[in-house]
Order: sequence, then C-alpha cells, then structure tokens
Amino acid sequence: MSTTKENEASTRIVYVKGKIFSGSGKGAYFTALPWVRKQIKEKIGFMPHPGTLNVRLIGEFVKARKLLENAKALEILPEPGYCSGKCFKGYIGKQNMSCAIILPCIENYPRDVLEIVAPSNLREKLKLRDGDEVEVRIVLE
Repeated sequence: MSTTKENEASTRIVYVKGKIFSGSGKGAYFTALPWVRKQIKEKIGFMPHPGTLNVRLIGEFVKARKLLENAKALEILPEPGYCSGKCFKGYIGKQNMSCAIILPCIENYPRDVLEIVAPSNLREKLKLRDGDEVEVRIVLE
C-alpha cells in the first residue's frame, strides 16, 4: 500500500511503486508544446525532456492514484482544444532524480498510470526498460 509521511512544514510524501511500460508516444508531443514546457518550467522548476516515462502502478499502490486526484496540485492550464493536467513535484528511483508527475485530466484515463517528466530522459539516465519496477516519491503540499 502507498505510504505517506509528513514533515514539519506539513508536506506529505506519497510513496508508490509501479512498472515501466511503453506508451503511445503522445507524451513526447505534449511535452514539446511551448505552453506545456513553459508551465512546467515555471511551476516545477525545470524544462522537461520531450516525452514521459509511463509507470503502471502495481498492487495496493493503485489506490494512491485516487489520493492524487483529490489532492491539491499544480495545474497545467490548457490552450483551446487540449486537456488540463494535475502536476506534482516528485523524485524517482534510488538516485532520487527530480521529476514531475502529471495526471492528464482526460475522461477514462487509466486509473493505474502515472506520466512522469524530468529534465532528462529517465529511461536512459536510470537505465530503465519495460517491465522494470520503480519507486516514485510524490510531494503533496
């Protein structure tokens, strides 16, 4: 099950685990849009590498997605014709690489999937392949 911890400033960290899988390639398209890149830079603090790392939550960690849907988040505000997204600061892997977790606000979007962006290609940096298990720490403020 996902675990949460609080620190003195009442920031909570949600720990989840999931498996890497290949997506449709839409993440690369969206993270290359100038208005998306600008908002991630302003709200998270880094310019995202084109593309997302897809993580399918496993076991009890799927329940954490509901917690994220109801949590206060940074919002990626869309241009006309696009969807919005909830965004959380986070860290991935044993290396504690800084990342952002994006929840696209799309009807019928899979409830067990997280989209992760970072300043560099996470697959290459962390040497990840489809099926690899990864831990993600999500910051709730």
